[in-house]
Amino acid sequence: MAFTSLYIHGAGRRGSEAWPHVAEADGEFVSFATSSTIDQQVDELVVLCAGRRTLLYGHSIGAVPAVLAASSGRMDVAGLVLVEPALYDIARGEESIERHVAAVSEARSQAAIGDLQGSWAILRPLMFGGPFDAAAWERERPVAEHWSRTTVPWGHGIRASMVASIPTLVVTGGWNDEYETIAGVLVDHGASHHLLRGHQHRPQDAPGFLDVVTPFVESLTG
Repeated sequence: MAFTSLYIHGAGRRGSEAWPHVAEADGEFVSFATSSTIDQQVDELVVLCAGRRTLLYGHSIGAVPAVLAASSGRMDVAGLVLVEPALYDIARGEESIERHVAAVSEARSQAAIGDLQGSWAILRPLMFGGPFDAAAWERERPVAEHWSRTTVPWGHGIRASMVASIPTLVVTGGWNDEYETIAGVLVDHGASHHLLRGHQHRPQDAPGFLDVVTPFVESLTG
């Protein structure tokens, strides 16, 4: 293959665990430090890819440093595979996007004043489905703490035009208007789009994920 495949995780699973149907021999897997900023992640990607042509896979917020690095002019990019990309900056003004940004901003405000339960009552239905359940609170508290402080995926200067000259495949799960809206904007700027239903925000968990991606990868080598 004429390029290296580099897999970039989202805010949940890390490293190779974030890509269960990809063999470790078939690529390299990033595991960013939990405290790293988006700028630090971009720099890390540039260093990891130095001197070689690279196909970047980015899931969720991992698409943010992937696109910023790919469009920086600091690396040789074969293409992008963006899985449920959280590129909220490119779709600001759209109803579903603004509703999400407002809800997350309110949830983080609640967490900042010490009301973690109030924060989780907003975030849980927004991101995982189902209402806040007091009986499950102690079990879910660590997840609530994680999501109350994780980096938000907007405000990073992403523009859809950044992918216009880069072969790009977008894979979404067809479950959430926000990600379908973002995918539509990317398609308007030259990306291809494939729906892979059944696994919501993690279509890479579907057995058919590689079947979706392989034709795109082969088009880059051809």
